Amino acid sequence: MDFTDAFHDLFGRTGEDINAFQMSARAVLVFLFGVALVRLGGARAFGKWTALDIVVSIIIGSSLSRTLTGNTPLIPTLVSTAVLVALHAVLAQASLRFHPLSLLTKGRPCPLVEDGRVDERALKRHGVGRHDLEEALRKGGVEDPSQVRLAMLERNGDISVLKR
Repeated sequence: MDFTDAFHDLFGRTGEDINAFQMSARAVLVFLFGVALVRLGGARAFGKWTALDIVVSIIIGSSLSRTLTGNTPLIPTLVSTAVLVALHAVLAQASLRFHPLSLLTKGRPCPLVEDGRVDERALKRHGVGRHDLEEALRKGGVEDPSQVRLAMLERNGDISVLKR
């Protein structure tokens, strides 16, 4: 028995029925591979949850889930997933160095309240409801917009509040 046969006995073949043991072996491999990628790609890179992080995470999850069930080839899928994580890391590093790229991948902050005045157009443009703004103000220790010097919708979707 050569390596290829042993590999297929352990993990099954793409497009064929795989048994519970093979799917479990794939699950262990995919899990360990995913943890390794997050560690190598930088946990912080996936911890900020920018739009880019979310898109990459969805693609990775979709791709790896298909390999668990044998719907895609195991090794090529793992390799392509590693390439995707590397591309994400390169793009994240480039965004740190080149502000225009950062604006493209992460967006820009937007003032929602300035000197006590709520910008209703900004709320609508960014899909922030009045109740969401009020919640953010309360979390910032403010009861009323008139007490706010500046409330910003940050690039990560959080609302930061500076009191007057």
